[in-house]
Amino acid sequence: MNSVIEIRNCTASYGGSDVLHDVSLTVEKGEFLTIIGPSGCGKTTLLKMVNGLVTPARGEVFINGGPLADCSLTTLRRRIGYAVQGAKLFPHMTVADNICYVPSLEQKMAKEQKKELAGKMLEMVRLSPNLASRFPRQLSGGQKQRVGIARALAAEPDILLMDEPFGAVDEITRKELQDELLTLQCRTGITVIFITHDIREAFKLGSRTLIMKDGRIWQQGTPKELVASPKDAFVRQLIRKDDYHE
Repeated sequence: MNSVIEIRNCTASYGGSDVLHDVSLTVEKGEFLTIIGPSGCGKTTLLKMVNGLVTPARGEVFINGGPLADCSLTTLRRRIGYAVQGAKLFPHMTVADNICYVPSLEQKMAKEQKKELAGKMLEMVRLSPNLASRFPRQLSGGQKQRVGIARALAAEPDILLMDEPFGAVDEITRKELQDELLTLQCRTGITVIFITHDIREAFKLGSRTLIMKDGRIWQQGTPKELVASPKDAFVRQLIRKDDYHE
């Protein structure tokens, strides 16, 4: 397998305090990596460092073998999709314009091109193309989240970053979205990094799970490995055996 993301000895700081401490991580092409840990442990900062929203105080990030610092913002937005809790759609734009936002940064798109791309992406996330002309306020929570994923995938990125994307939907919709995401990732082969507070979600989705604590990678492995050999009491408390089903 080929390395798509490599973080080398990175430290990130806010207000003079380190929030990530000498973190190193390699993510392979096509991997589904889930990240879990208590609030404030550095999960979101790590994710933002991968797409250039946070610059490490020390260390370096590489995307597909090249330094992230050498990539333009437009290139990064095309190569790395980003989906967050609540979808964060632009309220003044239609669904079609939201989905086509990143591709439009690179080249101007005609109305028919937008309609075609939006329809294709909506079908990919199991929504009707008829929603393309609606505004976010006219969508349900689950629909907004699916549109957010469609927008993140519209530019055909190599990497999809997801920061608790299903945290604001009901349990039934959440399970549906999890299943759809797994199917989508299997079909496209995209590399996914997914942050969650739910250990069951982390184990269900991730081929590898990363546990963070105090700005450090505390332990990582497959769900089976983590359940079999927890590092300490913190990991044992986080990972209960009844949360893992082989």
